[in-house]
This record gives sequence, C-alpha cells and structure tokens, in this order.
Amino acid sequence: MRNSLTMILDAHTHVQDIPGSLWDSPPDRIIALMDKAGAEQAVIMTYSDATPEDESFLRYVADCVARFPKRLIGFARLDPSSGEGAAALLERALTKYGMRGLKLHPVGYRLLPSSEQTLEVIRVASRFRVPVLFHCGDEPYTLPLQIAEAARQCPEARIILGHMGGYFHVEDAIRAARRFPHIYLETSATPYPALIRKAVRELGARRVIFASDGPGCTPPLEVEKIRLAELTPDEERQVFSESFLRLLEEARF
Repeated sequence: MRNSLTMILDAHTHVQDIPGSLWDSPPDRIIALMDKAGAEQAVIMTYSDATPEDESFLRYVADCVARFPKRLIGFARLDPSSGEGAAALLERALTKYGMRGLKLHPVGYRLLPSSEQTLEVIRVASRFRVPVLFHCGDEPYTLPLQIAEAARQCPEARIILGHMGGYFHVEDAIRAARRFPHIYLETSATPYPALIRKAVRELGARRVIFASDGPGCTPPLEVEKIRLAELTPDEERQVFSESFLRLLEEARF
C-alpha cells in the first residue's frame, strides 16, 4: 500500500490545445491524471517549440500555471536554432513568463545537444540555475552520450535526461551520469523498473527524478513502475519529489 505521506511531483507532463487529436492536452486533462496518480504537482510544457517570432506557447503555459498555481510548474520549450534570439527568448521565459526550467527536444530542430546554439541556451539556464530537461531516448540527436558532451562543455548546468535513454540506451544514460555529477536521470517512458533501481543504487536517489510524460504515458502506471523498482522508503521519497525539489530551490531570479 502506498504511503499517503509520500509527496509525488511529476517532473515532465504536457499541455497544449490540439482539438481532434489524441494528443489534445488542455490543463484540465493533466490535472485529472495527476489526481488519479496521487501527484500533488506537475511540471508542464507544450509539445511545440516557442521561437522568438512566436511566444504564444510560453503564454499558454503561463496561463495554465495561473489557473492552477498550486498544482502546475511551467517549463519553457523552445527551439535554440535561432541563435541569440533563442537565448533572449529563454531569458524572457524565465523573467517575464515565470518559467522554472527549460525543455529541449532536439529531434524537432535537428541540432546536436553540443551545438553552439544549444550550448548558448543551456548557459542562460545555468546563469539562472534552472534545470535543463532533454528528451533523451533512442532517436538521433537525443542519445545519452550526445547529451553528455553538452554536459562536459557546461559543467555548471543541471541537465536532466528525460526518459533516461529510452528503451535501448539506459545503460549509456547511467554511464553518462556516473561521469558527470550534474546529470540527473528522469524515469518517464523507460520500461525497466530494474534499471531504475540500478540507477538509484549507482548514482544515489538524489539524482533520479520521477516523471510520467503524461498524458502520452499514463501517470498512474508510471507511479507503479517506481513501486516495482523496490526502492527503500527514503529512496522513494527522494525519487518521487525531493530530488527535483532540490533543483527547483537552487534557482536564482
């Protein structure tokens, strides 16, 4: 039976109005899923990238947070390929729109994580000491060792490997985090409770973060995956919320 005192903070969910699509994700949908999963708070981001020419996705996330300020935490998702414009956009996202972190999804804009354009926005995030969440899976531009090169060049960053390497690259994600202590692993969508347990044992629970990637993945199932990892109660508390809360508390605005 789940300990009702264990706070659950979901570090990766999505909101965006896409009428007629299975991916349609108004904020009410993720709130309902949070309630089913027993999650007190969740990080939200859009599926689409903001650009200097179109800040509407940042406004959308900010509006969602304003509707549910005790439940939702906004992350900026943006395309770094616009160079200096992207860096300025991230700064506005953090200072004007109240975002608490950065989401990067390199598949969409086809830049290596260690490209100069990407490093520039990571350095802005580092200046504010907010986390950088990468989509990290099995596709080109998202492999753990590719993101590790960005971590090598930005030792002051707080880099989270979303999905901790997907289906086929989890061992590489653990290897990257062993090498770079400012890399954290995030559990959404990866299907291996045993490898989550291995990550906790090798890296410590402080560097493993629970997330669901809802609504694309089902938050209650993602919670159960952590239960199946057979962690200690203290490790569960850290993975479910405390590890990520520490990162949020380090931010400077």
